[in-house]
Amino acid sequence: MGRTYRTEAVVLRSFRLGEADRVLHVYTASRGRVGAVAKGVRRTKSRFGGRLEPLSHVELMLHQGSGELQTVTGADLRASHHETREDPYRLSVGLIGAEAMLRLFPEQEANERAFTALTRFLDRLDVTSSAAPARPALDPLALSFQLKLLWVSGYMPHLESCVECGLVDELVGFLPAAGGVVCRDCGPGGIALSPEGLRGIRTLLTRPLADAHAAVLGARGAREALAIVTASYEHHGGFRLRTLSA
Repeated sequence: MGRTYRTEAVVLRSFRLGEADRVLHVYTASRGRVGAVAKGVRRTKSRFGGRLEPLSHVELMLHQGSGELQTVTGADLRASHHETREDPYRLSVGLIGAEAMLRLFPEQEANERAFTALTRFLDRLDVTSSAAPARPALDPLALSFQLKLLWVSGYMPHLESCVECGLVDELVGFLPAAGGVVCRDCGPGGIALSPEGLRGIRTLLTRPLADAHAAVLGARGAREALAIVTASYEHHGGFRLRTLSA
């Protein structure tokens, strides 16, 4: 027997289905990641209007039948995030965050901290300046959000002491296979880390998303943070984000 329920959700990705429908990948507050069909959403007079665009924060009515895909039967908009979608740079940052959610949280299992982080990330992105660094992948907000997701998902890199000997000084590298930093005596190898980069990465991880752009990171620190994020995905999650190579 089918069942209908209401939940908050963020649209992470959508695909065309037939002439008028779309398949949505959404992250919901009550059930984690869900796949759903929005019927007729591509028609001009669709009752859903523009409420189911990627990155939209919505309240959905979903009907769970016998198949894998659920059906969207209602949608109310909480935050459209059109400011982000209309700016190419901010959209690229938003899509990095959306893909990270898709890959790190693939199951129908609620995670309140992950959902809250996602909505705060998108809210902050709306008011972030589009004065961009060289690449969206190096944006401090994108890096901070991904580091926090690694923490919540259990892939958190160990950054406080050497994973080989426990020393807290002279940390100079990151070993992806060990999931943490190493000191000068236990290195070299892995990803080189500067003292400034390590301080910046710790700041991105521990401070609120709203403070991400205030972190003293620098170009080198941003590259080091991206390298740690990418290595953590590859060695512990077994995947790469396509959006990080854009």
